[in-house]
Amino acid sequence: MLKHFTLEYWTDEGWYVGRLKEIPGVFSQGETLEELEDNIRDAYKLMLLEEGEDVIPHAKVQVKEIGVEV
Repeated sequence: MLKHFTLEYWTDEGWYVGRLKEIPGVFSQGETLEELEDNIRDAYKLMLLEEGEDVIPHAKVQVKEIGVEV
């Protein structure tokens, strides 16, 4: 199945650096835009593999809503 995401990218000291806007934490870089795209796909796939594993095997993850003044 093909999913579509928004790649936000910029250049930094000659490197293309980017992230998937919809997926926090998926960042990568490449010497060319094409290499960045390949690397960001790999980073996304690695994130999916890690999610399938029990990354924190003995901890119970909890969620709490908090307020942030803006």
